[in-house]
Amino acid sequence: MPRFETPRFLKNLGARYNPPEQVDMTKPNIARVYSYFLGGKDHFEVDREMANYAAEIVPGVNEIAMGNRAFVQRAVRYLATERGVRQFLDIGSGLPTEANVHEVAHETAADSRIVYVDNDPIVLAHARAILSDIDTTDVIKADLRRPEDILTAPETRKLLDFNRPIGLMLGGILHHLADDEGPERLAQELCDALAPGSFLAISHFSRPERQLHPGEHDRALSLERAFIDKLGTGRWRDRDEILSYFCGWELVEPGLVPLEEWRPLPPKARVAGAYSMSPMTRLLICGGVARKN
Repeated sequence: MPRFETPRFLKNLGARYNPPEQVDMTKPNIARVYSYFLGGKDHFEVDREMANYAAEIVPGVNEIAMGNRAFVQRAVRYLATERGVRQFLDIGSGLPTEANVHEVAHETAADSRIVYVDNDPIVLAHARAILSDIDTTDVIKADLRRPEDILTAPETRKLLDFNRPIGLMLGGILHHLADDEGPERLAQELCDALAPGSFLAISHFSRPERQLHPGEHDRALSLERAFIDKLGTGRWRDRDEILSYFCGWELVEPGLVPLEEWRPLPPKARVAGAYSMSPMTRLLICGGVARKN
Protein backbone atom coordinates (compact mmCIF):
# COMPACT_ATOMS: atom_id res chain seq x y z
CA MET A 1 0.00 0.00 0.00
CA PRO A 2 1.54 3.35 -1.02
CA ARG A 3 2.02 5.76 1.84
CA PHE A 4 1.71 9.53 1.93
CA GLU A 5 4.43 11.29 3.90
CA THR A 6 3.29 14.58 5.40
CA PRO A 7 5.76 17.32 4.41
CA ARG A 8 7.83 18.81 7.22
CA PHE A 9 6.37 22.31 6.88
CA LEU A 10 2.90 20.86 7.47
CA LYS A 11 4.03 18.74 10.40
CA ASN A 12 5.31 21.93 12.00
CA LEU A 13 1.81 23.38 11.84
CA GLY A 14 0.65 20.71 14.29
CA ALA A 15 -3.06 20.78 15.02
CA ARG A 16 -3.75 23.26 12.24
CA TYR A 17 -3.16 20.54 9.67
CA ASN A 18 -5.88 17.92 9.26
CA PRO A 19 -4.78 15.18 6.85
CA PRO A 20 -7.43 14.53 4.18
CA GLU A 21 -9.55 11.43 4.46
CA GLN A 22 -10.60 9.00 1.74
CA VAL A 23 -7.75 9.84 -0.60
CA ASP A 24 -7.52 7.29 -3.42
CA MET A 25 -3.94 6.03 -3.42
CA THR A 26 -4.54 3.55 -6.24
CA LYS A 27 -4.96 6.07 -9.06
CA PRO A 28 -2.57 8.82 -10.18
CA ASN A 29 -3.69 12.36 -9.47
CA ILE A 30 -2.87 15.50 -11.45
CA ALA A 31 -1.86 17.63 -8.48
CA ARG A 32 0.34 14.90 -6.99
CA VAL A 33 2.00 14.12 -10.34
CA TYR A 34 2.82 17.81 -10.71
CA SER A 35 4.15 17.86 -7.16
CA TYR A 36 6.53 15.07 -8.12
CA PHE A 37 7.62 16.92 -11.27
CA LEU A 38 8.26 20.04 -9.16
CA GLY A 39 10.43 18.16 -6.69
CA GLY A 40 7.79 18.09 -3.94
CA LYS A 41 6.97 15.23 -1.59
CA ASP A 42 3.18 15.22 -1.89
CA HIS A 43 2.71 12.07 -3.98
CA PHE A 44 2.23 8.31 -3.88
CA GLU A 45 3.95 5.50 -5.74
CA VAL A 46 1.20 5.45 -8.35
CA ASP A 47 1.83 9.14 -9.08
CA ARG A 48 5.56 8.57 -9.43
CA GLU A 49 4.90 5.70 -11.81
CA MET A 50 2.75 7.96 -13.99
CA ALA A 51 5.36 10.72 -13.98
CA ASN A 52 8.19 8.34 -14.82
CA TYR A 53 6.10 6.77 -17.58
CA ALA A 54 5.61 10.19 -19.18
CA ALA A 55 9.32 10.96 -18.77
CA GLU A 56 10.23 7.78 -20.63
CA ILE A 57 8.07 8.87 -23.56
CA VAL A 58 9.33 12.47 -23.58
CA PRO A 59 12.50 12.97 -21.54
CA GLY A 60 12.46 16.24 -19.64
CA VAL A 61 8.67 16.39 -19.33
CA ASN A 62 9.08 17.61 -15.75
CA GLU A 63 10.32 20.86 -17.29
CA ILE A 64 6.78 21.53 -18.48
CA ALA A 65 5.61 21.65 -14.88
CA MET A 66 8.58 23.78 -13.85
CA GLY A 67 8.06 26.15 -16.77
CA ASN A 68 4.37 26.45 -16.00
CA ARG A 69 5.01 27.40 -12.37
CA ALA A 70 7.59 29.99 -13.44
CA PHE A 71 5.16 31.51 -15.97
CA VAL A 72 2.44 31.89 -13.34
CA GLN A 73 4.91 33.57 -11.00
CA ARG A 74 6.03 36.01 -13.70
CA ALA A 75 2.45 36.73 -14.73
CA VAL A 76 1.37 37.49 -11.15
CA ARG A 77 4.37 39.76 -10.60
CA TYR A 78 3.67 41.57 -13.88
CA LEU A 79 0.01 42.13 -12.99
CA ALA A 80 0.76 43.27 -9.46
CA THR A 81 3.77 45.43 -10.24
CA GLU A 82 3.09 46.87 -13.68
CA ARG A 83 -0.71 46.77 -13.87
CA GLY A 84 -1.65 47.45 -10.27
CA VAL A 85 -3.86 44.38 -9.88
CA ARG A 86 -4.71 43.75 -6.24
CA GLN A 87 -7.13 40.82 -6.59
CA PHE A 88 -6.44 37.34 -7.93
CA LEU A 89 -8.62 34.31 -8.58
CA ASP A 90 -6.41 31.24 -9.07
CA ILE A 91 -8.38 28.25 -10.36
CA GLY A 92 -6.77 24.82 -10.27
CA SER A 93 -4.07 26.16 -7.99
CA GLY A 94 -2.55 22.76 -7.19
CA LEU A 95 -0.44 21.82 -4.19
CA PRO A 96 1.35 24.69 -2.45
CA THR A 97 4.96 25.17 -3.52
CA GLU A 98 7.49 27.94 -3.07
CA ALA A 99 6.45 31.42 -4.20
CA ASN A 100 2.73 30.79 -4.51
CA VAL A 101 0.43 33.39 -6.05
CA HIS A 102 -0.33 35.15 -2.78
CA GLU A 103 3.35 35.29 -1.85
CA VAL A 104 4.37 36.80 -5.20
CA ALA A 105 1.48 39.29 -5.10
CA HIS A 106 2.25 40.28 -1.52
CA GLU A 107 5.82 41.15 -2.50
CA THR A 108 4.32 44.12 -4.32
CA ALA A 109 1.28 44.88 -2.17
CA ALA A 110 0.63 43.24 1.19
CA ASP A 111 -3.08 44.01 0.92
CA SER A 112 -3.53 41.97 -2.29
CA ARG A 113 -6.44 39.55 -2.01
CA ILE A 114 -6.28 36.03 -3.40
CA VAL A 115 -8.80 33.21 -3.68
CA TYR A 116 -7.47 29.78 -4.57
CA VAL A 117 -9.80 27.19 -6.11
CA ASP A 118 -9.26 23.45 -6.26
CA ASN A 119 -11.23 20.24 -5.84
CA ASP A 120 -8.45 17.95 -4.64
CA PRO A 121 -8.65 17.04 -0.92
CA ILE A 122 -4.88 17.06 -0.40
CA VAL A 123 -4.57 20.47 -2.06
CA LEU A 124 -7.34 21.86 0.14
CA ALA A 125 -5.90 20.44 3.36
CA HIS A 126 -2.42 21.81 2.65
CA ALA A 127 -3.62 25.21 1.46
CA ARG A 128 -5.96 25.73 4.41
CA ALA A 129 -3.17 24.86 6.82
CA ILE A 130 -0.63 27.32 5.46
CA LEU A 131 -3.22 30.07 4.87
CA SER A 132 -4.90 29.87 8.27
CA ASP A 133 -3.15 33.01 9.57
CA ILE A 134 -3.50 35.08 6.39
CA ASP A 135 -6.73 37.09 6.27
CA THR A 136 -6.21 38.36 2.71
CA THR A 137 -6.17 34.89 1.19
CA ASP A 138 -8.54 31.92 1.20
CA VAL A 139 -9.10 28.60 -0.59
CA ILE A 140 -12.40 27.08 -1.68
CA LYS A 141 -13.42 23.65 -2.88
CA ALA A 142 -14.95 24.03 -6.31
CA ASP A 143 -14.62 22.75 -9.86
CA LEU A 144 -13.87 24.71 -13.01
CA ARG A 145 -16.72 22.82 -14.66
CA ARG A 146 -19.14 24.77 -12.44
CA PRO A 147 -18.09 28.44 -12.70
CA GLU A 148 -21.16 29.63 -10.81
CA ASP A 149 -20.00 27.75 -7.70
CA ILE A 150 -16.67 29.59 -7.84
CA LEU A 151 -18.15 33.01 -8.51
CA THR A 152 -20.86 32.83 -5.84
CA ALA A 153 -18.90 31.12 -3.07
CA PRO A 154 -19.07 33.17 0.17
CA GLU A 155 -15.27 33.17 0.45
CA THR A 156 -14.95 34.52 -3.08
CA ARG A 157 -17.47 37.28 -2.52
CA LYS A 158 -15.96 38.19 0.83
CA LEU A 159 -12.46 38.74 -0.52
CA LEU A 160 -12.95 39.83 -4.12
CA ASP A 161 -14.76 42.92 -5.38
CA PHE A 162 -16.12 42.08 -8.83
CA ASN A 163 -16.60 45.76 -9.60
CA ARG A 164 -12.83 46.16 -9.67
CA PRO A 165 -10.18 44.46 -11.84
CA ILE A 166 -9.28 40.88 -11.00
CA GLY A 167 -6.42 38.76 -12.24
CA LEU A 168 -7.91 35.42 -13.30
CA MET A 169 -5.25 32.71 -13.31
CA LEU A 170 -5.95 29.58 -15.37
CA GLY A 171 -2.49 28.09 -15.17
CA GLY A 172 -2.25 24.54 -16.45
CA ILE A 173 -5.95 23.74 -15.94
CA LEU A 174 -7.85 24.09 -19.23
CA HIS A 175 -5.83 21.32 -20.87
CA HIS A 176 -7.29 18.91 -18.32
CA LEU A 177 -10.77 19.50 -19.70
CA ALA A 178 -11.98 17.33 -22.58
CA ASP A 179 -13.36 19.00 -25.68
CA ASP A 180 -16.91 17.94 -24.84
CA GLU A 181 -16.67 19.65 -21.44
CA GLY A 182 -16.60 23.02 -23.21
CA PRO A 183 -13.40 24.73 -21.99
CA GLU A 184 -14.11 27.75 -24.20
CA ARG A 185 -17.60 28.14 -22.75
CA LEU A 186 -16.35 27.78 -19.18
CA ALA A 187 -13.62 30.37 -19.71
CA GLN A 188 -16.22 32.72 -21.21
CA GLU A 189 -18.52 32.38 -18.20
CA LEU A 190 -15.70 33.33 -15.85
CA CYS A 191 -14.55 36.23 -18.02
CA ASP A 192 -18.05 37.62 -18.34
CA ALA A 193 -18.20 38.02 -14.56
CA LEU A 194 -15.10 40.22 -14.40
CA ALA A 195 -14.94 44.00 -14.56
CA PRO A 196 -13.21 45.94 -17.36
CA GLY A 197 -9.53 46.25 -16.65
CA SER A 198 -9.33 42.65 -15.46
CA PHE A 199 -6.69 40.28 -16.77
CA LEU A 200 -6.69 36.62 -17.77
CA ALA A 201 -3.52 34.49 -17.64
CA ILE A 202 -3.58 31.09 -19.35
CA SER A 203 -0.96 28.40 -19.77
CA HIS A 204 -1.84 25.34 -21.82
CA PHE A 205 -0.22 22.23 -23.29
CA SER A 206 0.65 23.12 -26.88
CA ARG A 207 0.73 21.03 -30.06
CA PRO A 208 3.05 22.77 -32.55
CA GLU A 209 2.28 22.67 -36.27
CA ARG A 210 3.59 19.49 -37.85
CA GLN A 211 4.98 21.31 -40.91
CA LEU A 212 7.03 23.72 -38.81
CA HIS A 213 8.02 21.47 -35.90
CA PRO A 214 7.45 17.79 -36.80
CA GLY A 215 9.46 16.42 -33.87
CA GLU A 216 7.71 18.53 -31.24
CA HIS A 217 4.35 17.81 -32.85
CA ASP A 218 4.91 14.08 -32.51
CA ARG A 219 6.15 14.44 -28.93
CA ALA A 220 3.01 16.37 -28.04
CA LEU A 221 0.82 13.59 -29.41
CA SER A 222 2.85 10.98 -27.54
CA LEU A 223 2.44 12.85 -24.26
CA GLU A 224 -1.27 13.30 -24.87
CA ARG A 225 -1.70 9.55 -25.34
CA ALA A 226 0.29 8.88 -22.16
CA PHE A 227 -1.72 11.33 -20.06
CA ILE A 228 -5.09 10.14 -21.33
CA ASP A 229 -4.08 6.51 -20.92
CA LYS A 230 -2.84 6.88 -17.34
CA LEU A 231 -4.72 9.92 -16.02
CA GLY A 232 -7.76 10.05 -18.24
CA THR A 233 -7.04 13.70 -18.98
CA GLY A 234 -4.58 15.98 -20.79
CA ARG A 235 -5.03 17.64 -24.19
CA TRP A 236 -2.25 19.17 -26.28
CA ARG A 237 -4.16 21.72 -28.38
CA ASP A 238 -3.16 23.90 -31.31
CA ARG A 239 -2.71 27.66 -31.26
CA ASP A 240 -6.17 28.59 -32.53
CA GLU A 241 -7.89 26.43 -29.93
CA ILE A 242 -5.89 28.00 -27.11
CA LEU A 243 -6.46 31.54 -28.43
CA SER A 244 -10.21 30.96 -28.24
CA TYR A 245 -9.98 30.65 -24.45
CA PHE A 246 -8.95 34.30 -24.13
CA CYS A 247 -12.54 35.32 -24.91
CA GLY A 248 -11.54 38.02 -27.41
CA TRP A 249 -9.63 40.01 -24.81
CA GLU A 250 -6.60 42.00 -25.92
CA LEU A 251 -3.39 40.04 -25.50
CA VAL A 252 -0.54 41.97 -23.90
CA GLU A 253 2.95 41.70 -25.35
CA PRO A 254 4.42 39.31 -26.33
CA GLY A 255 1.07 37.59 -26.98
CA LEU A 256 0.46 33.85 -26.95
CA VAL A 257 3.94 32.34 -26.99
CA PRO A 258 5.90 29.39 -25.62
CA LEU A 259 6.13 29.99 -21.87
CA GLU A 260 9.88 30.36 -22.16
CA GLU A 261 9.32 33.50 -24.26
CA TRP A 262 6.75 35.21 -22.03
CA ARG A 263 8.68 38.05 -20.34
CA PRO A 264 11.62 35.80 -19.41
CA LEU A 265 13.99 36.55 -16.57
CA PRO A 266 17.76 35.94 -16.55
CA PRO A 267 18.30 32.31 -15.47
CA LYS A 268 20.50 33.45 -12.58
CA ALA A 269 18.00 36.01 -11.29
CA ARG A 270 17.15 35.21 -7.70
CA VAL A 271 13.42 35.79 -7.98
CA ALA A 272 10.49 33.47 -8.53
CA GLY A 273 9.91 32.78 -12.20
CA ALA A 274 13.56 32.72 -13.28
CA TYR A 275 13.48 29.27 -14.81
CA SER A 276 14.70 28.27 -18.26
CA MET A 277 13.21 25.32 -20.13
CA SER A 278 15.30 23.24 -22.51
CA PRO A 279 14.75 23.37 -26.29
CA MET A 280 13.33 19.83 -26.15
CA THR A 281 10.22 20.83 -24.21
CA ARG A 282 9.72 24.57 -24.54
CA LEU A 283 7.32 24.30 -27.50
CA LEU A 284 5.06 21.84 -25.66
CA ILE A 285 3.39 24.45 -23.47
CA CYS A 286 2.44 28.03 -24.26
CA GLY A 287 0.68 30.89 -22.55
CA GLY A 288 -0.23 34.52 -22.46
CA VAL A 289 -2.00 37.28 -20.58
CA ALA A 290 -4.94 39.30 -21.90
CA ARG A 291 -6.83 42.39 -20.71
CA LYS A 292 -10.56 43.07 -20.72
CA ASN A 293 -11.26 46.50 -22.22
